[in-house]
Amino acid sequence: MSTVNVHEAKTHLSRLLVRVEAGEEIVIARSGKPVARLSGYRSSRPVRRFGALRGRLTVDDSFFDPLPESELAAWEG
Repeated sequence: MSTVNVHEAKTHLSRLLVRVEAGEEIVIARSGKPVARLSGYRSSRPVRRFGALRGRLTVDDSFFDPLPESELAAWEG
């Protein structure tokens, strides 16, 4: 983890961002006192892969059978 002062961070922000993208964390300090940490952004949502469960799940043919009238009435209100 590297430490840079505020002036250097403002002057070389693009260079610092390249280093952060490479996985480095950088501390920004004012008068030698750490103030902020510059670190990479991680998406909170995992990437969905289409067809990830293909071949792992099966649906019985009875799934497509018509519902009984009592259950249909419960769904339709």
